[in-house]
Amino acid sequence: MAGRNVLIVYAHQSPASFNAAARDVAVEVLEQQGCRVVISDLYAMNFSPSATVRDITGQLRNPEHFCYGDESMWAWEEGRLSDDIKEEHRKVEEAELIIFQFPMYWFSVPAILKGWLDRVLTQGFAFSLVKMYNNGIFKDKKAILSFSTGAPESMFLPDGINGDMNVTLWPLQNGVLHFCGFQVLAPQIFWAPTFCPPQVRKAMLEGWRARLGGLWEEAPLTFAPSELFDLSFTGGYRLWPHLKEERSGEPYGITTGHHLGKPLPPNNQIKVTPQDDQTRATPPDDHAHPKN
Repeated sequence: MAGRNVLIVYAHQSPASFNAAARDVAVEVLEQQGCRVVISDLYAMNFSPSATVRDITGQLRNPEHFCYGDESMWAWEEGRLSDDIKEEHRKVEEAELIIFQFPMYWFSVPAILKGWLDRVLTQGFAFSLVKMYNNGIFKDKKAILSFSTGAPESMFLPDGINGDMNVTLWPLQNGVLHFCGFQVLAPQIFWAPTFCPPQVRKAMLEGWRARLGGLWEEAPLTFAPSELFDLSFTGGYRLWPHLKEERSGEPYGITTGHHLGKPLPPNNQIKVTPQDDQTRATPPDDHAHPKN
């Protein structure tokens, strides 16, 4: 573990917050392991959450019809992104593990953290339609969401009023992190610390401390391998038909998102479960690659 680089992307305004305490525990434990820990304290940095033309220096390719995704990709290729994005790119490139520490806002991340995702995970730098999911650019890096909620766990159960937390986390964990290739570790969820007595909050932090001790050895969450899909525009990037038929008798869908109209696999986005045997679901050789 010695010498490993960790980036903590931290999004909370108060140094007295529970999230600040969780951040500090992570720094302490990881540095004791010999890791080099870098923190992007987004509020302290006054990090801009808005993806705008100001992120690009030099002349635009198409100033008449500005497209942020294309222009930022070209700017990245040509070294014309703003300095704050370049600095975050450097941190991401060096990191072997990224911890996102934040309070959950409106079933998602705070705006300043959403802006970090929008601006820093630049097309080309973080993903492409060729390099995505398990073949993604960051497939050798780990990432984990560590966050507090404003409601107790019971409200985020499948029969709770807020709905299944697995569904809530799917866009972030699959649609952002796994899409960029990250090995996504099971989230560290601190349920409603604001409403917990001091001893419970202390126990939460001690649980995080204990987990951090073995975090590098943890297996990541299971996602559907890209090889299960026809990765072509003509095929619509959909599950190979014969695999869909083969799975018709399975009790659950493949993942929270690839449910195939079946019950969701239990806690697919919260707990690591043994991987299914994918060998039976791998396309034959003549279908293994996208057809142009």
